[in-house]
Amino acid sequence: MSDLFSVSGKVVVVTGGSSGIGLMIARGFVEGGAKVYIASRKKEACDQVAADLSQIGSCVAVPADLSTEDGAKALAAAVSEHESKLDVLVNNAGANWGAPFDEFPDAAWDKVLALNVKAIFHLTRQLRPLLTAAATAEDPARVINIGSVDGIRVPELDVYAYAASKAGVHHLTRMLAKRFAAEHITVNAVAPGPFQSKMMKQTLEDFGEIITSNVPLSRIGTDDDMAGVAIYLASRAGAFVTGTVIPVDGGITGCA
Repeated sequence: MSDLFSVSGKVVVVTGGSSGIGLMIARGFVEGGAKVYIASRKKEACDQVAADLSQIGSCVAVPADLSTEDGAKALAAAVSEHESKLDVLVNNAGANWGAPFDEFPDAAWDKVLALNVKAIFHLTRQLRPLLTAAATAEDPARVINIGSVDGIRVPELDVYAYAASKAGVHHLTRMLAKRFAAEHITVNAVAPGPFQSKMMKQTLEDFGEIITSNVPLSRIGTDDDMAGVAIYLASRAGAFVTGTVIPVDGGITGCA
């Protein structure tokens, strides 16, 4: 029982790992004794966060632009230069775009769907050999996709591409879970509610009290809330869970 939630010694890749939810998850894995590769588009931020996390454990920066398939290939190649197996892939990198319905641009769909949905497909495919190398029946390799409560319920804001993309993430998760079950790779999604992240910063500043009042548990999510569910899914405790979407939202969707 003492090692039921252990991730010590695991090799982990976290995309969008230099800020927000990605950083919360990356920090949790580093503190838990995993070796973590963080990827983000901005090299300076990626390097700085990796240096900070390396003060408490093992963290390596791998800057990458995952909005294209070539970017996914480059990230997979960089990890493969140093690792022969990958225990956990956290697909967190994402984008948002808000605009009124009549003004919502076509470019928003291209940008948001490319990073939020296509990047998950491309990177999972590119890292599949390393995931397969780590996988066993008793201790599967894990893919954790970051969705959103906005992919479950209808959001109040005009984020059409974002909400649609996150619903797509949830269903892609189920499809990949079925596809990879025989290879002992579990695939699950986490659907966060309001957390203090770069993407949510302005929204929380403008509407924080209203948002909090609509959360049944009456607070915004914390770093530990997000790290906890990722570590659960990646540890022996979550070894028999696949094809699920877990809301981490203080009851927003479950108590509606």
